[in-house]
Amino acid sequence: MMNHLYLFALGTFLFFTGCQSLPAQNITAAKDLKNQNIIHFNPEVFPDIDEIKEPTYTAFYAAVSEKTQYFRNYNMLRVDSYMPYDAVDVDAVVEYCKNNNAQLAVIPKVKYFKVGVGKYVFSNQVIISMKLYDSLGNFLAETNYDTYRKNARILGSAENSIKIGATGAMTNLGKNLRKSKTYSISGAN
Repeated sequence: MMNHLYLFALGTFLFFTGCQSLPAQNITAAKDLKNQNIIHFNPEVFPDIDEIKEPTYTAFYAAVSEKTQYFRNYNMLRVDSYMPYDAVDVDAVVEYCKNNNAQLAVIPKVKYFKVGVGKYVFSNQVIISMKLYDSLGNFLAETNYDTYRKNARILGSAENSIKIGATGAMTNLGKNLRKSKTYSISGAN
């Protein structure tokens, strides 16, 4: 009888101590999943003119920062490096993700419309293109946003067009991910 009492007491003790440690482990795992990093490379700018690159980078990152501020669980990290849009080096993307503890990498491209006869006459309209890769180098999604076709904007600054285009491209990227269901941003691949 005494042996059964000891076994019952030991079993009850193990049960309660096991139940107490489970929520702490789940909370820690949930915190890790909630705080994810997404790296954004400098966008490839077309046409390749040095005078328009820095204002383009500034407007692009301002738009991305505004869009990601609503997602408290995701941290946007700016990689001040150029990654060609049409020839993405997957090994470099994996290395950047590993070094920055990032789960996703975004490779953007900004293309200005050329209007007029001159070499340096540009429209304020842009096409923002984005490719999304995971930390293992797998291609997840691609999208683009044409500010002229989507909003039919003729007037306005190029900075506003870049902000509208980047916001629209990020929204389209999220829609493509939800449709394809190839990647869950919550961390479960």
